[in-house]
Amino acid sequence: MDPTAYEHLVEPRIVERADERMLEVQAVGDPDEIGGAAFGLLFQLYFSSGAATGSTPPVTRARWQEDLNEMPRAEWVGRYALPLPETVDSLPAHTPPEGVTATITTWEYGAVAEILHVGRYDAERPTVERLKAFVETEGYETVGGHEEEYVLGPTMAGPGNPDEYRTILRYRVREVSAPRGDRIGFPSQRPALRR
Repeated sequence: MDPTAYEHLVEPRIVERADERMLEVQAVGDPDEIGGAAFGLLFQLYFSSGAATGSTPPVTRARWQEDLNEMPRAEWVGRYALPLPETVDSLPAHTPPEGVTATITTWEYGAVAEILHVGRYDAERPTVERLKAFVETEGYETVGGHEEEYVLGPTMAGPGNPDEYRTILRYRVREVSAPRGDRIGFPSQRPALRR
């Protein structure tokens, strides 16, 4: 995966995204403590299901509740996932760790706002706030929780350099009103939704 292929996302955008079939592992708890088990099961199931058709799996994603700052990390519900081809219609036999479940599901999308965060996961807040401000300025509101797509992060070889991590931050959005520019008599800067 070439992380520079995502550099155009350093500026926030709103695009249309098709729903996607996913292999999802749900885990409750601090991601620093439960994330390894969740990702371990995710990859175990992905490779043992026959979903892998190339040498590298697709980029992993995770979804989180709307505002994680207002709840203890031990209560976070993480939905860790990989896109799953239609050829896989059931999960292989497995024994998940306690508090972890796996399923095949569909992640709904539609209009989404997204931006690339460069750096540590614990330093995402300013990038999230920038994306949310953009969403509001464009006359939209977020729908549901926060999604992360891990373009470049820790590997099996170790943590890598957290300052170089690349994470696409994404929210589903819906239009609520005219953009601020339209409301105050200036032309809108809203980009056309891209398909």
